[in-house]
Amino acid sequence: MFTPVAALLILLAGLLAPRFISTPGVGPIIGLVGLALLGLPIVWSSLKGVFEGRFASDLVASMSIVTAVVLQQPVAGLVIVLMQSGGEALERAAARRASQAVAELEAQAPRAAHRVLGDSIEDVEVDRLNVGDRILVRPGEMVPCNAVVTSGHSSVDTSRITGEPLPRSLGPGDAVASGTINLDRPLTLEATARADASLYHQIVELVRSAQASKAPIQRLADRVAVWFTPATIAACAVAYFASHDPNRVLAVLVVATPCPLILAAPVAMLAGVNRAARHQIIVRHGTALEQLAGINAVLFDKTGTITIGRPQVAAVEAIGRFQEAEILRLTGAVEQGSGHLLARSTVEAAVAASGTLPAASEVIESAGRGVSGTVEGHRVTVGALSLLKEWEPEAAAGFLNAEGRAGLQAFVAIDREAAGTITYADRIRPTANSMIRGLRSLGITRSILLSGDRAVNAKAVAAELGIADAVGDLLPQDKVGYVARMTKAGLRVMMVGDGANDAPALSAASVGLAIAATGGGISAEAADVVLLSDDLTRVPEAIAIARRTVRIAKQSIGVGLGLSGLAMLIAAAGWIAPTVGAFLQEGIDVAVILNALRVLTSGPLEVALHRAFLAADEG
Repeated sequence: MFTPVAALLILLAGLLAPRFISTPGVGPIIGLVGLALLGLPIVWSSLKGVFEGRFASDLVASMSIVTAVVLQQPVAGLVIVLMQSGGEALERAAARRASQAVAELEAQAPRAAHRVLGDSIEDVEVDRLNVGDRILVRPGEMVPCNAVVTSGHSSVDTSRITGEPLPRSLGPGDAVASGTINLDRPLTLEATARADASLYHQIVELVRSAQASKAPIQRLADRVAVWFTPATIAACAVAYFASHDPNRVLAVLVVATPCPLILAAPVAMLAGVNRAARHQIIVRHGTALEQLAGINAVLFDKTGTITIGRPQVAAVEAIGRFQEAEILRLTGAVEQGSGHLLARSTVEAAVAASGTLPAASEVIESAGRGVSGTVEGHRVTVGALSLLKEWEPEAAAGFLNAEGRAGLQAFVAIDREAAGTITYADRIRPTANSMIRGLRSLGITRSILLSGDRAVNAKAVAAELGIADAVGDLLPQDKVGYVARMTKAGLRVMMVGDGANDAPALSAASVGLAIAATGGGISAEAADVVLLSDDLTRVPEAIAIARRTVRIAKQSIGVGLGLSGLAMLIAAAGWIAPTVGAFLQEGIDVAVILNALRVLTSGPLEVALHRAFLAADEG
């Protein structure tokens, strides 16, 4: 903000100096010196762009500044500096800090590992781990490199890698990828790859390469300047050869200085960013808003984005003398002390159905497999069928017909009898259907559901929402591949995700949109747009706001340049002096800015979307 403020102060000093200083010519000298000092960075930036083959909107402004210095017209030149530097300041205000996705990913990677040497354990940097090293991973720690379990049983959280919310039980012989979190008990692993060749490191490199390969987007103002700048130079040439008066050239340059380009787009984009923020939609910069307006295809992550991201009790089935409600109540009671994800879901469902749960005693737990205890005189055991075969073999015999059944289930034995099963499922977000309808109303019909979960689960969710394409069993690099293929096909792709495994695809897409309410962290850093709530109807709202913002920006530019073009003709005829032309241009700027600020109000498209969402809720 230094340059526009300095330009304004020097302009005022030059105008007021003659009133306080009797020496002739002091005011113009102050103005010319200030114009030279403040205008030099703008001129140098423009020349640098020309040498690099870029003809940006500031080229005519630079020509005006140089001509004003040569012709000793400081007032006209300082007004141009004020508008040019003010527009750049607005653009910087609209742009949020650059994405720090790679830094965030690297910061969360483990720095040290516990290497097992005989009966001792030494802490070493992960870079010193070699294939074949034995590693101890304690509960709560991240697996530092790809490895295989040699001893111990535990559950691990793989959501950072696959997006799948369900913990995975591990035992000797099971492979585990770097980036997964150990949850329950210590595990001893044998490294099968160095840290720099493991999966987590590959995700970091995917994000890095995706950001580096993303083509820079030319600003809306610069795209218009490609034809407007030559037209202005032609008008100056005609004015000079018709009159041989250099002041006419300056007058044409001053009124042609594309302040509507310099100001209209930044003001509209800043207003659009602020309007989106009111709806809990954080757009990082104006370029992202431009890109968002042109989206015609959307890729969705499944778990944590389209779905809640945590398995919940979907059904309770009784097969013995106990009723479903009693099975859920007793099971919830015995699982109150467990930290397992499914246990927490069971307790929540039991409390919602029955209120306060009784206390359990004599509770024993097998990490990742199940729990057993006594509740109100009943011996209750719940968990995997393999656990019941060990602890309650008589009850397990009653579940033989259930073995191999699709879906995630817990088996419940009460008083050593097969009592029933509890089925868990990840629930689709309540606003997902409204989001899909909203996107279709915007003309976006191409969408694909991508997931690290099993393909059958991804297809089931897609079918329920009416999404035609769904793909499962994907790694982070596979999602990037889908973004690349659709982009190569000419589509402007938005990726919507929430987890660290989505970060590479969020970075690679034309627009990456992260659900920070559920994921946040790395995915939010990798994204161009961040939703602060888990309301998916914000996705089409973001596009509607972006489209209206760009439409008003273009309208402001068109009207402003039309008025500037008319003023150029009048100036070329010699009817406008340079200083008068500078202030006339500022009048055009005021009109352009006021029009651009209309972005802050609701547009017809937003109103139509809200009505559609309300109608869907009532239906």
